Amino acid sequence: MSNMAKLSKRSEIGDEFKWCLEDMISSKEDWKNRYEEIVKLTSEISKYNGKLKDSADVLLECLTKRDALSEKLSRLYVYSNMRLHEDTNNSEAQATAEKVNSLAVRVNSDTSYIEAEISAIPVDTLKEYINSNEDLKLYDRYMDDLIRKREHILGLNEELLLAQAAEIGQGPESIFAMFNNADLKFPSIKDSEGNDVELTKGRYVTFMESTDRRVRKDAFETLYATYTKYKNTLASIYNANIKKDIFNMKARKFNSTCEASLFENNIPVAVYDQLIETVHKFLPLMHRYVSIRKKMLEVDELHMYDVYTPIVKDINVKVSYEEAKEKVYEALAPLGEEYLGILKEGFENKWIDVYENEGKRSGAYSWGTYGVHPYVLLNHQDNVNHMFTLAHEMGHALHTYYTTNTQPYIYGEYPTFLAEVASTVNEALLMEHLLKTTEDKNQRLYLINYFMEQFKSTLYRQTMFAEYERLTHELVEQGEALTADRLCSLYHDINVKYFGEDMIIDSEVDMEWARIPHFYYNYYVFQYATGYSAAIALSQKIVNEGEEAVEKYKNFLKSGCSEYPIETLKKAGVDMTTSEPIEKALKVFEGLLDEMESICK
Repeated sequence: MSNMAKLSKRSEIGDEFKWCLEDMISSKEDWKNRYEEIVKLTSEISKYNGKLKDSADVLLECLTKRDALSEKLSRLYVYSNMRLHEDTNNSEAQATAEKVNSLAVRVNSDTSYIEAEISAIPVDTLKEYINSNEDLKLYDRYMDDLIRKREHILGLNEELLLAQAAEIGQGPESIFAMFNNADLKFPSIKDSEGNDVELTKGRYVTFMESTDRRVRKDAFETLYATYTKYKNTLASIYNANIKKDIFNMKARKFNSTCEASLFENNIPVAVYDQLIETVHKFLPLMHRYVSIRKKMLEVDELHMYDVYTPIVKDINVKVSYEEAKEKVYEALAPLGEEYLGILKEGFENKWIDVYENEGKRSGAYSWGTYGVHPYVLLNHQDNVNHMFTLAHEMGHALHTYYTTNTQPYIYGEYPTFLAEVASTVNEALLMEHLLKTTEDKNQRLYLINYFMEQFKSTLYRQTMFAEYERLTHELVEQGEALTADRLCSLYHDINVKYFGEDMIIDSEVDMEWARIPHFYYNYYVFQYATGYSAAIALSQKIVNEGEEAVEKYKNFLKSGCSEYPIETLKKAGVDMTTSEPIEKALKVFEGLLDEMESICK
């Protein structure tokens, strides 16, 4: 049997490869005490209900206590859910996470009056309060944002009702996550050596990168055949999620779910539309890349299971976790000694949960809470893709580190529009480093192809996802019912548009919509594409302009949500209200295409 045949249990993974969640909460007793403290504070916060207009001092006292409560809840919430993510089959962790999720709904419900009540205070009175109380000036930016949102904040009773309904609204995402991570099991397939190997979501990527086409085809067909068995259930879950978004959109008086989602960070809908329109203009480049892939793989037909395998032959791409850390550290040297010191601390002090185990949440992420170092979840496999994943997630982690160590709690999270910038800057710098230090023609060709794959998977693919997400929401907003067959048909057509005539759009991939967790994150995916475009621009500035650009970039990392994200990026040197960053990024992709075509003649 292959050593990949069976996943390790959590207890069989070495402690040196596990994160240390005790840095957040030290024990079950500590968890219990924190839970009880939050319950007590939640009861106390209600005494300010109806009194916020009374004086600046009362307003300040309430906001200070609310922030303290929120910070305490955040730590308990993050810890409990990360503990569950270690092993989603752990019934004790399931119960604990559910308990704290319910507590979060209660806290949100019991504090929901605050913003509604502040919104009822006349603007002049609010300004007077801020000017008369030095400590309240901390909330000046926060108050300005509430004033901007006034027309979408409801009355006290309505806000309370929405807060109470939030737990129900979490249902589709929670059900999908539990099904996708804990309940869904895949059959075994034969690896390239003929061994029976259990297919997992973590191993799927490795199989799809295999040079053995039979292995790729088997993994592809097995994965999607499994999802197809549950297509009606998955369609119902996805529909329920869209209807939740529509409910919130209508309740808050927005014109569309897209507008409702982008409004939170003051992002114009035109930015979303512009991304899709600009990428459409550059789809011929994507089609050129598909043609190159078909030619270099020497196949009569290019199938969807051929899109991830390296098109450069006889290249050793095995990269161990230790090697990945070393390469990432070297690549990020342009960001300076301070940045490298924090990165090293993360590598050496158990910020990272490295390897896949039974029941572990799929994929990778960085998460954390104010006042504690950030964490990274991986499901590491020894390949180039996972080396870039390490760079990506540590970009998130250091963004969080800089923000939480610079900003007060009220501004201590960066907005989602900025979330993918720092992570992708790290990836771009890693690629820059690898291309500069690689002389072998075939290895360089491999890296160029990998860079092109990043453009394909992040700028093109995430824009495709964004277009699909908007389309499906708009159809339900217009009253159309989305059956599993309709969802599959829509997804098939959009793949045809993005991949072009040289790609066979296999029917199995029509079910891909059913396995994308980010479709449950409410218009999140477009920010991968905008973030990638911004990151390419920033990484080029860091490499070409040196220290001045690095300082601007570090100021960007420290900004949190102290300004609107469009303005934060402008100060770093990138204007996302224009199509320029997207066009410049796609011109880089065009240059890679030209180089690859010239090499492969």
